[in-house]
Amino acid sequence: MKEGPDIAQIGALIGDPARANMLTALMGGNALTATELAGTAGITLQTASSHLSKLEAGGLICQRKQGRHRYFALADDDVGLLLESLMGFAAHRGFTRHRTGPRDPALRKARVCYNHLAGDYGVRMLDSLVAEEVIAGAGDDLTLTQSGAEKMTALGIDLSALTRSRRPVCRTCLDWSERRSHLSGSLGQALLTLFLDKGWARRETDSRAVRFTGTGEKEFAKLFPLSA
Repeated sequence: MKEGPDIAQIGALIGDPARANMLTALMGGNALTATELAGTAGITLQTASSHLSKLEAGGLICQRKQGRHRYFALADDDVGLLLESLMGFAAHRGFTRHRTGPRDPALRKARVCYNHLAGDYGVRMLDSLVAEEVIAGAGDDLTLTQSGAEKMTALGIDLSALTRSRRPVCRTCLDWSERRSHLSGSLGQALLTLFLDKGWARRETDSRAVRFTGTGEKEFAKLFPLSA
């Protein structure tokens, strides 16, 4: 038996079509019930419960209890990053299963990737933050600059809360539709929360798509200008 990380077990957990559908549904960042996830996967509740037990045992999802109800969510940011990277790899190799339709352009433009902004707007945001020297570094080695910290504080983001978190403040995530990186980490989550709280954007029902309002489009363009 070979030693080292066993990617076969993770691959088997994610590779089952029903489990892949449930994990993809949880990429929206919302905790869902077993019944909701069974509907997403097109399977019975009993079968869904079996799949969820395997995903939980494998460390891919976690369970939250509220009263008599149980909800399931991705275990942590690392799972979201892994799934988004796999989506990018699959798209790049031509393994796509979505049907073209009116929602596809919306998903490519702006969507939720677990807890942060993805799509064209997510990539543009990171590009602009780097160009404006709000964030310094390349690849996964990103840091918030002093001027960047001042800008984020001016927006109303509590940086002390971000730095207390065990998660990285700035982190990249490979975008499956753009095939480039967008911003994740605690700062990526804080910025998406800011857009939603200010009413600049809203989540579409039963979709990962994020729809910016007219005001939101203008504010986003001012905050994250494109390089000349």
